[in-house]
Amino acid sequence: MTVVAGVQGVGFTTHPWVRFAVRRLGRLVGSVFVLVSAAFLMIHLIPGDPVRGALGPAAAQSLVDAQRESLGLNDPLWLQYIHYLQNLFTGNLGTSITTGLPVSDVIRDRLPATVQLAFAAFVVAMLIALPVGLAMGVLTRAGRRPRAELSFTSTTVILAAIPEFLLAVGLVYVFAVKLHWLPVAGRGGLSSYVLPVISLAIGPAAVLARICRVELLAVLQTDYLRTARAKRLPAVAVYVRHALPNAVTATITLGGLLLGGMVAGTVLVENVFGWPGLGSTIVSSILSKDYPLVQGVVLVYGAGVLLVNLVVDVILALLDPRSTIRES
Repeated sequence: MTVVAGVQGVGFTTHPWVRFAVRRLGRLVGSVFVLVSAAFLMIHLIPGDPVRGALGPAAAQSLVDAQRESLGLNDPLWLQYIHYLQNLFTGNLGTSITTGLPVSDVIRDRLPATVQLAFAAFVVAMLIALPVGLAMGVLTRAGRRPRAELSFTSTTVILAAIPEFLLAVGLVYVFAVKLHWLPVAGRGGLSSYVLPVISLAIGPAAVLARICRVELLAVLQTDYLRTARAKRLPAVAVYVRHALPNAVTATITLGGLLLGGMVAGTVLVENVFGWPGLGSTIVSSILSKDYPLVQGVVLVYGAGVLLVNLVVDVILALLDPRSTIRES
């Protein structure tokens, strides 16, 4: 019985999914530790007194000393770090210096607007990139239609190179200021989402469409696709059933990374459109030197990126069992 249990234990620990879970969770724990430590050291690496910078030069020294004491900045660095970790485990992110509100309350009020904006932009980018990339891959396979390929490549390169905030300013000028079709700023009805979502989605959509096209062209050259065409299968079956699942793997991987970039990109776009999310919050807190609030927002952004990467890895392992993510 002991031998059987030992064999079963060895089999369990060597299962590909178990190794994948252990390795991925180990990476996640290490990344979270680095993120938390960097957010903690942020307030200590900035030259000068952060409390004095937040309260201003005219604030009384007694007020500054009291604020430093309440933030625990007079304790040794190692003790501050321990208290910081204890507060994180209990959900206490500190108190904003400028407003006196709990940082967790500010984030709770602002986070939904940022998540909605980033997720909507991601969905729009995927809805544009996948059909456009697949269509261009089919149209330009085997060197066909070189002019269409050149136009597609040139257009996507230009769109991907335009900074999000610059595109946002241009869209506001054309569609809000000149044409009065859409609101200039604010978060209201569906119309208020159009320009911010387009500003965030256009660049990633262009990148994803190019990757999707390249992947499809590579898949179309494989032996099993040639066999499927030789069997005179319908074109829909060849492209959708056989080519599409193998062509979108890299697109999903890059899409997940770009989703993390979209969350970070909301910082500038939200300020252009006056969007009441974490992006505008972190900019205002940096300008006012409200470092507890900056720390909390940085933690949320970093945790969001790590969570997106974890979800992408799991989806890839489920979609492609032969991938190195699952087999290694």
